[in-house]
Amino acid sequence: MTDDSPELLATTDRPMARLFEYLRPKRGRLYAASAASVANKILDLAPPLLVAWLVDACVGKPPPWIVDIAGAALAPQIVFVAILTVIVFGLEGFFQWLYNLGFLLLAQDVQHELRLDAYRAMQDRELEFFEEHRLGRTLSMLNDDVNQLERFLNTGLNELIQLFVLIVMASVVIFGIHWQMALVGMAPIPVIIWGSLRFSKALQPRYAAVRRAVGDVASRLENNIAGILVVKSFTAEEYEAGRVAEESDAYRQANRRAIRLSAAFIPMIRMAIALGFAGGLALGGFWVAEGRLTAGELVLFGMMIQRMLWPLTRLGETLDNYQRARASAAKVFSLLDTPSTVKDPVAPTALGAAGTTIRGEVRFDDVRFAYSRGERVLNGLSFTVAPGEMVGIAGPTGAGKSTIVKLLLRLYDVTGGAVRIDGIDVREVTQRDLRCHIALVSQDVYLFHGTIRDNIAYGYVASASPPLAKVEDAAKRAQLHDFIMTLPHGYETLVGERGIKLSGGQRQRLSIARAILKDAPILVLDEATSSVDTETERQIQLSLALLAKGRTAIVIAHRLSTIRHADRILVLKDGAVAEEGHHDDLVARGGTYADLWNVQSGQVTV
Repeated sequence: MTDDSPELLATTDRPMARLFEYLRPKRGRLYAASAASVANKILDLAPPLLVAWLVDACVGKPPPWIVDIAGAALAPQIVFVAILTVIVFGLEGFFQWLYNLGFLLLAQDVQHELRLDAYRAMQDRELEFFEEHRLGRTLSMLNDDVNQLERFLNTGLNELIQLFVLIVMASVVIFGIHWQMALVGMAPIPVIIWGSLRFSKALQPRYAAVRRAVGDVASRLENNIAGILVVKSFTAEEYEAGRVAEESDAYRQANRRAIRLSAAFIPMIRMAIALGFAGGLALGGFWVAEGRLTAGELVLFGMMIQRMLWPLTRLGETLDNYQRARASAAKVFSLLDTPSTVKDPVAPTALGAAGTTIRGEVRFDDVRFAYSRGERVLNGLSFTVAPGEMVGIAGPTGAGKSTIVKLLLRLYDVTGGAVRIDGIDVREVTQRDLRCHIALVSQDVYLFHGTIRDNIAYGYVASASPPLAKVEDAAKRAQLHDFIMTLPHGYETLVGERGIKLSGGQRQRLSIARAILKDAPILVLDEATSSVDTETERQIQLSLALLAKGRTAIVIAHRLSTIRHADRILVLKDGAVAEEGHHDDLVARGGTYADLWNVQSGQVTV
């Protein structure tokens, strides 16, 4: 499945309507900002009226209401119009400040809420979503697309409101001057609107392609930066620079296709506007000469029709921003609208009685599983791990060892059979309840940027900040404390992005300490010693019994020495249990386990 698949893009046909739903709880603030925008635009249209009144006053034909206020003399009339101009511009600036502040704050709030909703939706997705989708594209939804929506709410929404007010108010004024002149001057408007809608429809797929292309660029950059060690060690800098150039060029070409269309809009609109503007002025000029219009009315008509028609050249840019926002909204809401395939039950069953911990029995009943890619991984897998028992799981690559962990944690759902804890199907409990009872040490250790103490305490459920003594105890049991004490800042040492300041073995032991501190009744170690040196592995093996004491332990290992002293060892082959027993018994049996052991112990040359 790719990011362009119907499954990802399945969303409402009205993405912008969905965006405005986020404004519904804030409609009071929206109305206030919109009212300020309307007042600002009305006042912005006042200068043509002021100029017209002044012209008429100067030629001896002032409006009667000005005579009533300022008197019949010209000088007081000029002073009055000047004072009125200052008042109008002052109020216009005040309302501009109000609507700018209102829309900017609304955009920030919506951006914040939308990003959190998208992030929560992403967290709720099944593991397959993250395995099948490129990280850069996923991150672009949370960043670029959400920011695009914020930019639209910052400016685009206000532009649409002011354009509507402009057309309505200007139409009232120019029709009030003379309806025939108004019809001539406004003749291009239907053509402009029709062309704008056609233009907007043609732009929509082009901006959808732009949003896809920017996700591809982000994915390529993220992959290359995360794998910079591999890039450098294989001297592949030029090769990767070329691949980045390809993705960036595809983004550039997608933008160019959109720009070519958008750039052609304004010149065409200008020509239509010019025809209406020129026609209206010509007709008005003849009528002034005939005495059918005053000079002030002609000035007012000319300035007002110009105020109304020329901003229509920005209609293309406004629609351009709207289509960019629509494409982004469609992507973000596709994430929100596509449900996870792993869902909590409507009426969940609790693991363990209230206030007590679970026993920790783990049972796989005839479990069958296949990934969506099609390969069958588990074929009728059945086994039971008794409470407090430590069971090792071994097998060749691809036998399904790590899949057991994913199904136990319900990162995937089985396609047949059932996984049970204390006799309860894991699909009958909430994912949070299930995972709170399991501590995982994964082969792929991930550390967050922060201190060693923060990373060890990450899974601690008793409080947000466990006592340092508990953190130190977990580190000692994971054979990490002595190393930490050699650092200048001890437990407050920063580990760097993804733990880059620590070695692979140190990161592995920190991950083990994190699982120990969680103190869950079920402990799962998935290749937990794969990145540690021989001496560290020996130390972990010596304390493995202590780590597993009082809890059920499932230890998946490629290094068979790690599970040599397990209570039982299950050997998987072709998605089922091929062998079962203690280490010595399995070696003596001479089967799959013995072959793996002989290879690892150097008794067989491969």
